[in-house]
Parts: sequence; C-alpha cells; structure tokens
Amino acid sequence: MKKPFVTKEQLDEIIKEFPTPFHIYDEKGIRENARKLKEAFSWNKGFKEYFAVKANPNPYIISILKEEGCGVDCSSLTELILAQALGYSGEEIMFSSNATPAEEFIKAAELKGTINLDDFTHIEFLDKLTGIPETISCRYNPGGTFEIANGIMDNPGDAKYGFTKVQMIEGFKLLKEKGAKYFGIHSFLASNTISNEYYPNLAGILFNLAVELRDKTGVEIKFINLSGGIGVPYKPEEKANDIMVIGQGVRKAFEEILVPAGMGDIAIYTELGRYMLAPYGHLVSTAIHEKHIYKEYIGLDACAVDLMRPAMYGSYHHITVMGKEDAPKNHKYDVTGSLCENNDKFAIDRMLPKIDMGDLIVIHDTGAHGYAMGYNYNGKLKSAELLLKEDKTVKMIRRAERPEDYFATLDFSEYFNAIDDKI
Repeated sequence: MKKPFVTKEQLDEIIKEFPTPFHIYDEKGIRENARKLKEAFSWNKGFKEYFAVKANPNPYIISILKEEGCGVDCSSLTELILAQALGYSGEEIMFSSNATPAEEFIKAAELKGTINLDDFTHIEFLDKLTGIPETISCRYNPGGTFEIANGIMDNPGDAKYGFTKVQMIEGFKLLKEKGAKYFGIHSFLASNTISNEYYPNLAGILFNLAVELRDKTGVEIKFINLSGGIGVPYKPEEKANDIMVIGQGVRKAFEEILVPAGMGDIAIYTELGRYMLAPYGHLVSTAIHEKHIYKEYIGLDACAVDLMRPAMYGSYHHITVMGKEDAPKNHKYDVTGSLCENNDKFAIDRMLPKIDMGDLIVIHDTGAHGYAMGYNYNGKLKSAELLLKEDKTVKMIRRAERPEDYFATLDFSEYFNAIDDKI
C-alpha cells in the first residue's frame, strides 16, 4: 500500500494558506535517499551523483541536493544558468545535450563544466566554437536491444542518442589529437527500470568498453557515467529497487573488469532524476465535479498542465483519497482534469473509495517529471510548489502562475495593453 508522506490533518492546515492544486515535496525523504545513494557507492573513491535538473528544476530542491554533495546534470542553456545561480561550476556540472545549439556549448564551456558529446559531428562543432577542453566525455549507444535475465528492457538502437562503438574509438582518437587529456564514457540504455540488474549490467558493458577504448586509443579514462534509468515503483504491487544491492552489483563488475586492467582509479558517476525525487513529491488536488454518463467521472482542480505523464505516456500514478485510506475501493472512476483534451485523465477505470466533492486527492510520485513537464495549453496556469521541511513546517518554493504571467510575452501590440488594463 502506498502511503502519502502528509496526513489529511496536515493538508487541512496547509490548504488554509495554500489553495489546491499544488505540488508538495518531502525534504526529509529527499535527504535520506541522497545519503543512501552515496552510501551504496561509497566503495568508489570518486563517486558523484549529478542530479538530472530536467526532472525538477526548482532551485530550493536542487539546493537540498547540493547540500548532500550532488552535482548537476544540465541539458539546456536555462539549466546551466540555474546551476550557475546556485553556485555550481567546473566539475560539479555535467552538460549532456543533443542537437545542441551553439550558445549552450558556449555557456557550458564558460562554466568549465564537463561536456558530454552526443554525436561524432559535435567534435568539430565544439572545436570551432570553444576549442576542445582537457576533460571531455562521449555518450555511447550500443544499438540493438538491451536485455537482462528478465528479458528486453529497451531498444537503444531506436534512440536518437549517442555514438556507435566505431565512432567512440575514432572520436577519442580525434579528441586526443585536438588536445583532450582526460576522457569520460556515458550511456543511458533503459528508462525507469524496476530491476536491481540494470545498473550492474550497464556497468559491465561500459567497463569492457573502457578497457577496449584505452587499449585502442591510448587515452586516459577518468570517469564512467552510468547516467539514469533506475526507476521507482509507481504501482503499489511493484517492488522498489534496492540501491545497496545495485551498488554492490556495480562494484562486482568494477572489480572483475577494471581493476585487473589497471583501471581501478576510475570514478563512477550517476545522473539520477526519477530515483532521487519521484517518490518525494505529491500533486495535491481537490475534487470539484462529478459526472455520470456512460462512465463515472471525477473532475479535479488540477489537470495535465500539473502532471503530464498520464496523458502523454498513459503512465500510472497512484491516487489516495485523503481520509478514506481504509475505505473500500468499490467505485470505478475516470479521474480527470479540465483541459479540452480527452487524454487529460489522471486515472482510467480506477477503483477508488467513493469520492465526494471537496475531497482532497493525493497523486503520488510526482517529485520528478511532474511540475517540470507542465505547459500552458488552454491557457491553464501552472500550480504552486511547496516544501514540507524536516521540522514539518511548509514553505512555498514557487508561487502559482497568474494570468499576467501567461500574457507577459505578448508585449508586441496594443492588444496586450488592453488585456493588461483589465487584469
């Protein structure tokens, strides 16, 4: 059973000051999880987690992770600017992008972040822009399908990311000629894996690749970045990954492959987003409408603007009707938002307790790729973000959008001034 990290009594107090909908994050859970990850990889002297900023770009949340020793994985200009504002620079920043605009490479170089190239052609592109830095990384795509004992996990060959092995070899040679001294390898082969086998299997692939690249190019490999992919149990029946088992699995591969090859000083990096934050965020909403036609519908004051994953991917997010956690789940509902799109549904044919108007609804696991993926379709405005601090007080860490925010970029004609006067 999934249990919210806030109680109904807490939410009843919170909504007196902060109306729904809003995302709320659990500082205590975030910190404990970050520490456990660090412990799981403490065997590796150079280990560092680079939090994937795209998962949740709120500076208050990133500051918590910074205090816990995490770097940042950025993939755009604005994410780099955010990292700079939070005091990140140099090796604390990993820049992993694709189809990268020139201005983004320039900014990453200005901050002296570690650039992770996504394509062979980016070598010349970057060289002409800023020159090749001493430390550089390349993203590897082995192609085909990625399998473990339980079956196929994903299809890297269909992904737009990364170098082929031949390109990695030639790319490292070219980068070395252009002045690079230290090299990194990066790869992401599967998303949201609920398996303790994924990271160790990926590590084995990259460790063997590292030995081959060292032998064929003569470069010094400084780090291997396992990227993201460690998932979370969105469904109650799913078993959570055991990060301690995962860490030991990677260690075993490290000691079997890299240590005998004389490469035991290589640092291991991770770039986790979902694993770091998803379980520690809730979208809190209020039931405001019910509809009885061919199906039973519950309409919330939140919509896909606040959480796009169910509409975009058909993703499951667990729902708790606060105060009715122990009530029988004997009503079948589609739980919807108010967008003029039929896919604006948080749940379809979900068995839940009877929902009454005014009931508080908690949608679980929205700490990563929740607020961050929001948009303004239908002129809908994004909700606030709150932080449940370790002392149980609540702080607003992003206010809800207002109509003037939506219209702020429409300053090119007299029409905007007319609208502004009426707001």
